[in-house]
Amino acid sequence: MTINEAQQRVDEWIKTVGVRYFNELTNMAILTEEVGELARIMSRKYGEQSFKAGEEKADPADEMADVLWVLICLANQTGVNLTEALEKNFEKKSLRDKDRHQNNKKLQ
Repeated sequence: MTINEAQQRVDEWIKTVGVRYFNELTNMAILTEEVGELARIMSRKYGEQSFKAGEEKADPADEMADVLWVLICLANQTGVNLTEALEKNFEKKSLRDKDRHQNNKKLQ
């Protein structure tokens, strides 16, 4: 699935199953919640915190998909074409960081 197809599928799902989009501020809060849920799993699975009983099977992939879903909702609501935005971001990073990471002694 392409990013554009994902935007279309989310839009279709929202309009048929979800009734309507939550407003942008609500979706921003939901996005923050979902990122927090992902952070919780990451800090326990890859960091120094431990899982509480029953949390061991938490799935980072599912939380990443939740983050992506809400981000796509926000893009759809605000008229952002994520494919174009990502392409522009690659260009920006390629120009700005052309030598930066290669010359970073911390990364060698």
